[in-house]
Amino acid sequence: MLKVTPYLELDCEANHLVDHANRTTIGLTFSESAVLSHLISAPDAICDKDVLLQVGWPDRVVAATSLTQCVSTLRKKLEPYPEVQLKTVARRGYQLHISLKSHVKMLAVNDAASIKTALFDVSLMVKVGGIIVLLSLVLLAWLNSNNYTVMQEAGKWQADKQIPLNIGGTKESIQLIYPTGEDRLHPSMWQKHIAPETNHIPGIESFNAYALTDGEHYSFASCETDSDGHCIRDQMINLTAIDLTPAGLDMKQFIALSRTMEKRIRYNRVLIPPYVIFQEKEQKKAVEPEFIEHHYHGDIYFPVADELLVRADVGLSLVYEGENTGKFYSSTCITDEDCLTTPIKYQIRGDFEQYKETIDNLDVDVFHVKVTQKDLIKPDTVSASAMHFYREIRKHNIRDDELFFYRIHKDKQTAVWIVPLMGNIIVWTKYEKVEL
Repeated sequence: MLKVTPYLELDCEANHLVDHANRTTIGLTFSESAVLSHLISAPDAICDKDVLLQVGWPDRVVAATSLTQCVSTLRKKLEPYPEVQLKTVARRGYQLHISLKSHVKMLAVNDAASIKTALFDVSLMVKVGGIIVLLSLVLLAWLNSNNYTVMQEAGKWQADKQIPLNIGGTKESIQLIYPTGEDRLHPSMWQKHIAPETNHIPGIESFNAYALTDGEHYSFASCETDSDGHCIRDQMINLTAIDLTPAGLDMKQFIALSRTMEKRIRYNRVLIPPYVIFQEKEQKKAVEPEFIEHHYHGDIYFPVADELLVRADVGLSLVYEGENTGKFYSSTCITDEDCLTTPIKYQIRGDFEQYKETIDNLDVDVFHVKVTQKDLIKPDTVSASAMHFYREIRKHNIRDDELFFYRIHKDKQTAVWIVPLMGNIIVWTKYEKVEL
């Protein structure tokens, strides 16, 4: 028996995983068992694909796709154990990583050393039994807590890669965030929608950016930076690819069109002034705010070849009622460049709890939102370009009762968010503090 975690073991003879926590077994094929056994023997080491093919299919010649399918099936069988991560290392092989922070260590009932200690004398056994019961209760409470749920969700993401990105003729290396196990991470997935021959924006000397994929959409959020490396508040670009066909986006034309669209229509603009003033005996006095709204706003554009440019006008608002809790409001309005689609409006209200997590070396604020109200308004007219968005939002509107928003970067005037819109999309937003 090979120990994977304190409560999960691999039986190489029977070809199955033994889960002592749930008292279940998970069947494996010979190849899956052999490959997993080899990976366990060298945790965190990168195992060559050819070696794994020899281990999993001895004395046989099989295609490389056999290993790919084997790893894919293993990942599905290991999904209930987020602390066990089977990673793909591009052009090198595979790596098994056991996270120490993702679970509470348990006393395995077949752990010989533990049993020996427990049987040392009766009184010690009683004490250990009490400790096990207590740990079991603590574990049960932990597994049913919001903290564990958030930790599991954050554990689905990785941020250990950088990719090159060319915006307007300026090239930078940017942070990439992607789901664990996702291997379609070539930089072209983010770059190919910008036509190289028209990728020129005068005046951009440097920018900061983040790239994201949820496995279906490929988005990036960028902001031009000043000489000190700070984001210039009004120079943001948020692009999301929903189609694999290159969109051929002319960046100079795009910038002009996006500025026109934002001036023409703004559904999520904050209209409340920063403070309220009243007149009393010809003296102006400031009214103390009853609460503070932290508002974030950004525009996401979806370029698709031969289609109208679609824009999502996204607003997020937080009203704290405790140190890390409060009310959450999200409003999204979707239109196209010719206004053929009157706004598709999607609004969410709920209660949030805020958590501090890390995705690799990236510190993030995770907002766990329990939805109390959702409103999806279908307009009288929806263009062909925008119909995809209505269908996707409607699908999520029906099933999502709790949502996770990630704030991965913030400064005094801006913040970068991962928002659960039609999956997960990244957006650089402007920040406003509104006193009410």
